[in-house]
Amino acid sequence: MAKVLVLNASYEPLNITSWRRAVVLLLKGKAEQLEHNGQILCAGFPLPTVIRLRHYVQIPYKEIPLTRRNVLERDRHTCQYCNHRGEDLTLDHIVPKSRSGGDSWENLVTACVRCNVHKGNRTPREANMPLLSQPRKPHSSLYFELVKQTKSDSEHQWRKYVIGI
Repeated sequence: MAKVLVLNASYEPLNITSWRRAVVLLLKGKAEQLEHNGQILCAGFPLPTVIRLRHYVQIPYKEIPLTRRNVLERDRHTCQYCNHRGEDLTLDHIVPKSRSGGDSWENLVTACVRCNVHKGNRTPREANMPLLSQPRKPHSSLYFELVKQTKSDSEHQWRKYVIGI
């Protein structure tokens, strides 16, 4: 069923909830509707897609672990050199480990085996293999869930409230 993006009072994304929970928050006056999809629930009440809480909620910062799975998710299971999608993907160090390239969000990308072998112990510039996108650390732990939703659903309205998807 329809999912709703919940924003803090400061407009930062907090989570994704069901349309039912979002409607309850709206009816109780705890949130305001920012976007809707045009579908009507009842009595002219449009189905929300983005709501904003009226009062700020303090959320503790949570570090996003640098794992193989998270790098694959960030890069959307796509080789960052040739755009190949599939199951045979590896992780590639942009600056090779042998050249003091460490494990970091900015130095790891998803690569197919063919591109990883071709690049070898060189930088993308030396191998004449430009990256499709510059890797960076995700902004929040909600990032991966948002990427999945915007990829699978028609939640294009969320893009203006979320950085980096």
